[in-house]
Amino acid sequence: MVSNYDNKILEVLAEAGEAGMSVHKIARHVFNASNSLFEPIEFEDVRRYVQQYVLRCSRGADALLQNVGQRGIYRLNPNSAQSQQLMLMFRDDEEEPEEGKPGGDDLSLSLF
Repeated sequence: MVSNYDNKILEVLAEAGEAGMSVHKIARHVFNASNSLFEPIEFEDVRRYVQQYVLRCSRGADALLQNVGQRGIYRLNPNSAQSQQLMLMFRDDEEEPEEGKPGGDDLSLSLF
């Protein structure tokens, strides 16, 4: 489940874009995506994991994550080759469902 958190953190940061997102908001998104009725988790555990992951992945100039300048707000590092690859992967995942749609034809039945 740990790598599942990692993927969700990266997805949230990819959606946040250039402005980034606070650790608390990232943790809230990961908690909401991971918590279920049959496998409940504690928000504090998720927040602690997100905080440690962000700190671990934001060290160095070529790190995966980057502090935006304000305390506790992070984004994907645009100078990192690894984050650029992730952005391409997320864009490819978003485009796939659109390819399966019909060519704009409205196939619904008219009520009148």
